[in-house]
Amino acid sequence: MRTRTRTRIAAVGALAALSALALTGCNNGDEADGAADSSAPASDSASTAASPNASSGSSSSTSGGGSSSKDGGGGGGATAACTLQTVSIKFLMSDHQATEQQAANGTLKLTNTSGATCTVVGPTTVTATDDENKAGPISEDNSEEGSDAVDIPAGGSATADIGYNNLNTEGTARDTCPMGASTVKVGLPKQPDTTVNVLKADGSQGGYFSVCGDSFKVGAFTVG
Repeated sequence: MRTRTRTRIAAVGALAALSALALTGCNNGDEADGAADSSAPASDSASTAASPNASSGSSSSTSGGGSSSKDGGGGGGATAACTLQTVSIKFLMSDHQATEQQAANGTLKLTNTSGATCTVVGPTTVTATDDENKAGPISEDNSEEGSDAVDIPAGGSATADIGYNNLNTEGTARDTCPMGASTVKVGLPKQPDTTVNVLKADGSQGGYFSVCGDSFKVGAFTVG
């Protein structure tokens, strides 16, 4: 009986020892997993910390490229806009009477009086008011005909056609149209209107802008 009892005790002791080892192994594995989990955020944090520096470097490079593109690679600045201080303005009447097939063609002329190139970009407006107030003002611009940027070199000129009808319903003299003006107002882009005399086709004084109808056309500027 004593022998069997000792054998059972020994067996129980062996099972207890194995259970203890198994528990120890599990605990060690859990601790290892916990250590691995705790190290992962540190790696992620390091990656996140490095990311803004990389993004900042990319942004700086893009900005530098944009600056170079704006300067055109030559280091020059943008061309200044033409203003009332840098250009003179002339309005010349047509050198021919309108017909039923062809409009009269006047000319709006800008001459760069400054020492540097200037640009006209945007709509230019022309307003005509009858000298005797027999008809209301007529105002038109070249937004439909073309108002893209046009560079005028120092001393150079740009012209725009003024298309209008000065033929009344009877087909008689041009000065019998409802609207006749010896001056017009010209508004350059982002500039106040300025009054200029209507000149004859040859540039001499005494021109008369006579319009039979309620509109006229202002063309796009061309250099030359």
